[in-house]
Amino acid sequence: MSSVPDEPLQPVADLPGVGAAVDEARAVVDRLLGHRILRRRSSDVSMESALRGARASAVLDGADADVEQVRAGRSDDPHVKGALRVSGELGLLAETWPKAPRQVLARLHALAAADGAAADALGRPRADGEPAGDPLGLGPAPGAGEVAARLDALDTLLAARAAVPALVVGAVVHGELAALRPFGWGDGVVARAAERLTLIGRGLDPKSLVPTELGYLELREEYGPALRGYLSGTPEGVGAWVVFCCRAVAAGARDSLATCEALQRG
Repeated sequence: MSSVPDEPLQPVADLPGVGAAVDEARAVVDRLLGHRILRRRSSDVSMESALRGARASAVLDGADADVEQVRAGRSDDPHVKGALRVSGELGLLAETWPKAPRQVLARLHALAAADGAAADALGRPRADGEPAGDPLGLGPAPGAGEVAARLDALDTLLAARAAVPALVVGAVVHGELAALRPFGWGDGVVARAAERLTLIGRGLDPKSLVPTELGYLELREEYGPALRGYLSGTPEGVGAWVVFCCRAVAAGARDSLATCEALQRG
């Protein structure tokens, strides 16, 4: 990636299959954004997306709660409570995300882990020897030094207004954070929220209508293997991860399209 300093992710965007996957996902999102019900009820779709996405992200991190339980406020699962807090602040954090990603990541973790981690661990990257959850079966997490170095690289990446598609940037952000597990608890919720912030801020989903997390839940059997491919660092593995992320985004957009159709039917 470093061989193209002005566009560090261009080699990723050029990998086989990535361009087609980006186009297919973008087409579904564009169909959603053009739905006429959004002229009157975009806030309703956004709220449903937030709830369904939060519940899905919590389940991926180990929660056991159905959508109606979450909707009724009947889940005391710490992952659910944290994911709902995160989802509720995405709109407030979108503008700050590219300017101060470390600050936003700390805030996301404080929201996600308030009921699952010690108070002095909230928003603080884990030290060597501190445990890291592994809901996707990735194996041992990187050490604190590698986490710090790769978070620095992520800062640099997000500060650049890359011309590559938002879906590519979002997939790399998600992949890095999910691989690093920088905080040790609630990292999956943080990683998926960071991808969503990237898609909001870079114009793919400006009104936060796409519950991308729901797409990952639908494709959960492929999630861990795809992320392990990304961790391999091979062109094949990285490309397959980006394609997988595009499919998940498209699945989330289709879910919101179904919400639009239900609202239109009344």
